[in-house]
Amino acid sequence: MESENKVVLKGYVDHIIFENKENHYKVLALTCEKTDEKVVGIFHGVSTGDYLYIEGREEEHPNFGMQIRMERFEIIPPDDSSSIRRYLGSGAIKGIGEKLAERIVKKFGEDTFRIIEEEPHRLVEVKGISERIAQQIAIQVCEKKDMRRAMLFLQDYGMSDRLAVKIYEYYGDAIYDVLKLNPYRLAEEIDGVGFKTADEIALSSGVLINSEYRIRCGIVYALTQAMSAGHTCLPKTDLIQEAVKLLGVEDKEIDTEISNLIVEHRITMRQEEENGPVYIYSPSAYRAENECAYMLSDLDITFFESGKDCMTKQESLIRDKIAAIEDECGIVLDEMQREAVQNAIQHGVMILTGGPGTGKTTTIHIMLRYFEKEQMEIALAAPTGRAAKRMTEACGMEARTIHRLLEVNGGGEENGGGSFARNEDYPLDADVIIVDEMSMVDIFLFRALLSAIPQGVHLIMVGDVDQLPSVGPGCVLKDMIDSGCFATVALQNIFRQARESEIVMNAHRIQDGKELLINNKESKDFYFLERSNPMEIYNNIIKLVSDMLPRNFGVDAMDVQVLTPMRKGPLGVEELNAILQKYLNPADLSKREHIYGDILFREGDKVMQTKNNYKLEWEIRGNYNLPIKNGMGIFNGDVGIIKEINDYASFMMIAFDDGKIVQYPYESLDELELAYAITIHKSQGSEYPAVVIPLFGVPGPLVYRNLLYTGVTRAKDCVTLLGSMNIMNQMIANENKQKRYSGLYYRIKERERLCRQEHN
Repeated sequence: MESENKVVLKGYVDHIIFENKENHYKVLALTCEKTDEKVVGIFHGVSTGDYLYIEGREEEHPNFGMQIRMERFEIIPPDDSSSIRRYLGSGAIKGIGEKLAERIVKKFGEDTFRIIEEEPHRLVEVKGISERIAQQIAIQVCEKKDMRRAMLFLQDYGMSDRLAVKIYEYYGDAIYDVLKLNPYRLAEEIDGVGFKTADEIALSSGVLINSEYRIRCGIVYALTQAMSAGHTCLPKTDLIQEAVKLLGVEDKEIDTEISNLIVEHRITMRQEEENGPVYIYSPSAYRAENECAYMLSDLDITFFESGKDCMTKQESLIRDKIAAIEDECGIVLDEMQREAVQNAIQHGVMILTGGPGTGKTTTIHIMLRYFEKEQMEIALAAPTGRAAKRMTEACGMEARTIHRLLEVNGGGEENGGGSFARNEDYPLDADVIIVDEMSMVDIFLFRALLSAIPQGVHLIMVGDVDQLPSVGPGCVLKDMIDSGCFATVALQNIFRQARESEIVMNAHRIQDGKELLINNKESKDFYFLERSNPMEIYNNIIKLVSDMLPRNFGVDAMDVQVLTPMRKGPLGVEELNAILQKYLNPADLSKREHIYGDILFREGDKVMQTKNNYKLEWEIRGNYNLPIKNGMGIFNGDVGIIKEINDYASFMMIAFDDGKIVQYPYESLDELELAYAITIHKSQGSEYPAVVIPLFGVPGPLVYRNLLYTGVTRAKDCVTLLGSMNIMNQMIANENKQKRYSGLYYRIKERERLCRQEHN
């Protein structure tokens, strides 16, 4: 019940009890001269240590008791010695603790802030403050003042505090000129600022809707968005349509500015086939595909020639060596597997593809034994930590992520990637490089890998071309296979042991467009539960994940992975995670929590990194919790458990699957999300003991075959589908894949023609 008594307070923010990052609603613990108060309201730009003037009213909350509802507030300089001391000692100014704050205020009293701002050199009069520290304190005080002013300015344009801080940190005081002269720079240079936001600012500043500069920025933005969706190029007609929708201008005006952008080399135009469509590329993507084609061509050496009519002596010798290794290992390869091993030995570039149970791992095993006997240096790699771990277990040799193989560091690179220590100037020291899960490798990572491989190395790429393509731009594996320019073996024979798995057999039936074989009573690893409403599916998922699957398959509930086709909707990632968190990791007084945006993080939660971050530092700990290894870089798809939430120091400690421990500052939490349920897209390259896939309310664009195929093939011991039989059958019947535009195929064919001309 609200009181009529108006309240006026002055005090500093001791800590923030609750915060909604989206609308800036906060519950503040405010320390005043004689009392401690709880204040609620919308507080833009307020952080721990700030000194506030507040007008409000007392109210009695039914659950939280007496609190002050703020009606008006100002961030003000502390106006008495006690408040100044509290502010300086609160952690608001780095380098000043409580004791040092006390000495500063004891020396300067209520004149402290004037001294810091106007005569900072006098701070050296305080014991423990050097000239360097005095300068740092003065800079921080001024920066906070300037930042608050800039944040208020940016909030007028609808920016959130978090985004405003990011913008100010990037531009500093130049932000005023940027917004006045060219607000579109925000969309181009700041992650999190879309073209539409920059466009609103520009239009409100008087930029004309058909301004040449606006149209050009819109075209580049539309192409950038296409890259985010996996394309390295777009047909010109598609790009014009997207730009018209975005900008609201005539297509003729778009066409004119496309021509101008081509002249300025800000986009690249190609007609790949005679009488075919014209494609528009981002220059960075075009350059990456072109460089990959050239490097592949240079690597694709033939180490010995094949006999036209009969086997050469060298071929015969290699065949004998392979047969001897089969005998040693107690393995019998089929003819396609032997051909794959021979091609890997004979060619500089070789591709091995095939579905589950077709013997890819066995084939790699024989390749490894052959190269080991030849005393060749071997490196194994995969795109993700989980895929590298699987490869290590399957091959009995350490496999590393491609990023780790290339020795990633935190420096920046084109398109937001990290820079790599390994490159053409410091190549990989290996004779044979085998890369698994190649369907996940995008064009920029592939270019980085190829640039670090010297001529004469055997590059063997393994993957399932029927799985979803990479999250990043490009169709690397498919384009290489379709080009027909490289030795490729597609394994098709399903081996006897694999035929005993209904997961394997049904995965192949999905790929062949056939009805699934389902017998819930007799099945050992593949189940379908027909359910007709979300509430029923929720209840079944909770029982499966928390009890039935862990009990029947001897796994931890955290190792059971829910995979869903979509992010939104009742059975999307966001809703499922909130429900599963409640049952798998319920609230407990012993577990600390932190709310970030719409997500409540709790100690013990399963979380996933959602983007590559090359600057996050990690360490691996040994006995007595002592660090034994450290490095940089946590990548999209890495999964871990929250071990500690520390509001005082503003960080979360997360232990990832591969043993890496990372201290996440709160400002990086936008890169994390709960991972009890993840999208099938995000599961690429991973394998889980048990998988649960809800199929209900799936939007039309996601009802296609290789999405279901990818989800089913993520399961090692058990897969359970539940929901609509009709949707499942529609997915199996729809062999159309989401269209992805890329140009690596054309660049490879182009390079092949040039090589033929040179030889002729």
